[in-house]
Amino acid sequence: MLITTLAITTLHVFCLSFKATLSRKMPPKGKGGKGGKGAAAGSADADKKEKAPKGGTSVKVRHVLCEKHGKCMEAMEKLKAGVRFSEVASQYSEDKARQGGDLGWMTRGSMVGPFQEAAFALPVSSMDKPVYTDPPVKTKFGYHIIMVEGKK
Repeated sequence: MLITTLAITTLHVFCLSFKATLSRKMPPKGKGGKGGKGAAAGSADADKKEKAPKGGTSVKVRHVLCEKHGKCMEAMEKLKAGVRFSEVASQYSEDKARQGGDLGWMTRGSMVGPFQEAAFALPVSSMDKPVYTDPPVKTKFGYHIIMVEGKK
């Protein structure tokens, strides 16, 4: 009985917060509120810059993804021995990005939490001198060795 009451209360709180979110009035797309472009649009841009998380909004990422930690550590040893990142990714990665591990440009919010945090924390590096996550990052997909080739 207590569990049922707790579940109903939790559901009720969730519904109330969802309803409050839906009831917020938002300006139509493309309109900055009062006056469209001009002063209001300029301040809206300033607000976006202040709220934008540090490290940009997108990253050009490569990774090696392995389901098993042991296999990922083997890949890590190859990288530490100086084998090119793209070669290690082609040999060890277990996902669609086997062509050198290239995932291309990915935007903030399109990646799973731990992967995104690691990707935006890494500095930009090159295939010649890669800077990658050590230890590997664990997500629901497995273990990732991540490197970033660009930020914007």
